[in-house]
Amino acid sequence: MTPSKFKRNARSRWVMLTVAVVMALAALWLINSFSQQIRTSEQEKVRIWANAIGQKAELVKSTETFFNEVGIDERRKVKLYIDVLQSFNKSDLGTDAEFYLSYVSYIVDSSRTPFMIIDRDSIITSCGNIFATPREDWALIGTKISPELLRQFSTNPPFHYNIWGIPLTLLYKESQIYSDMRQVLDNLNSSFLSEVANNSVFVPVIIVDSSRHLVLGSGNIDTAEFATQQKLEAKLLAMADENDPILLRLAGDRLAYVYYEDTPLLRMLRTLPFVYILLAMVLLVISYNLFRTARSDEENRVWVGMAKETAHQLGTPISSLSGWADYLEGKTLGEPYISEIRKDIDRLDTIARRFSKIGSVPELKEEDICEVVRHTISYMEKRSPRKVHFVTTLPENAVMAPINRYLFEWVIENICKNAIDAMEGRGTFTTILTTEGENIHIDLSDTGKGIPASQQKLIFESGFSTKQRGWGLGLSLARRIVQEYHKGKIYLKYSIPGQGSVFRITLKMK
Repeated sequence: MTPSKFKRNARSRWVMLTVAVVMALAALWLINSFSQQIRTSEQEKVRIWANAIGQKAELVKSTETFFNEVGIDERRKVKLYIDVLQSFNKSDLGTDAEFYLSYVSYIVDSSRTPFMIIDRDSIITSCGNIFATPREDWALIGTKISPELLRQFSTNPPFHYNIWGIPLTLLYKESQIYSDMRQVLDNLNSSFLSEVANNSVFVPVIIVDSSRHLVLGSGNIDTAEFATQQKLEAKLLAMADENDPILLRLAGDRLAYVYYEDTPLLRMLRTLPFVYILLAMVLLVISYNLFRTARSDEENRVWVGMAKETAHQLGTPISSLSGWADYLEGKTLGEPYISEIRKDIDRLDTIARRFSKIGSVPELKEEDICEVVRHTISYMEKRSPRKVHFVTTLPENAVMAPINRYLFEWVIENICKNAIDAMEGRGTFTTILTTEGENIHIDLSDTGKGIPASQQKLIFESGFSTKQRGWGLGLSLARRIVQEYHKGKIYLKYSIPGQGSVFRITLKMK
């Protein structure tokens, strides 16, 4: 495959991959934007709900204040009643007595406050507003107060006073109106807590007292999560991490705290982008594997072309054998000719061994790298154009390394053939073997036309070739042999257009 076609195919694959990634990112952005809008709306609902709790708590507090003022007003009326009664102690009351008595009757009737006056012997001397009718109240006058009545009238502090020197005690309790109002307040508190717990926005809520040990109410949450004191403390701590608790002031200056957490929908929306990111990653992994599989299939199809490469490899020794056969026809066969024929036959056997080892794990043996390189270069030199000059620099001592001789010789031959093609039959091919610690470096250079910078990263790809009729298998096969089979490295050290290229092979001695 020519560089232009290879680049077009590679570019088209990357363009398709880029488009897919951009589409996935755009979809993820849209989903995240949509979930963010819903999340913002949900958070706004929770904020409105929390503000409504505070406002309703203020309403409850104001109602309680009003009820307390009603209670104070009732006590004030009772105190005024006592003051009127004590005014009878004045000797100059005269004709105003009737007025005072009328005033006392007005106070008693308007307040509707149940009261009774007892003497020092606990005998009821006066009472009012205790029962539904005055007749039932009058029936108590002159009787001793019962323990039950004493208990009922002991909720408020009594008033002690004297009339005409007689000590009396006035007992009173809340009026029916005030009691009804107190019941309304208690019902309002209960309704308020119930409404907070069972809110319409499905916010999980726990309402606790000021000690944070007593649960006053809960809603939209499993009670098993705070069934014990330890669980309650842990749950309240977790809720406080998400949202600050709301302080409530209930009747009687009681304090309560509303702990709440995000709604299930809000929690889901928080994790939704991550779920889609995970799905996108899974899709990318699947797409990558599919792409890789397709690429592997493509490489396998390219490897099918090795059959033709095999034919090309076998072509040189076969042609040589044919030439020798023509030459020897009708002549006496001498030893030098027999030797050359045997070399070509050995060459055919080597090529067959090479291809038999592709696709299987080759056997590695300790070999003298210098001898292998020298033998390979010598073989190529005899079969190359005369104007190609070979320079080989090797250490004097043997350099041992575990290799498969048949495959490693193939690597050097491929690079050598490419170099000869690049030099177009005229130039110098140089081989230098050096050692560095445990590493063996083999530098193979030529004086050919070089490789353009735009193609240097593609030369080892299957199917890439700078030749019009090339299959792009030589360097790809060389990399596979060096890296996969020998655990070494092969790379283009440098290449200068018009001056030549240098390839380096690095192997480990052990």
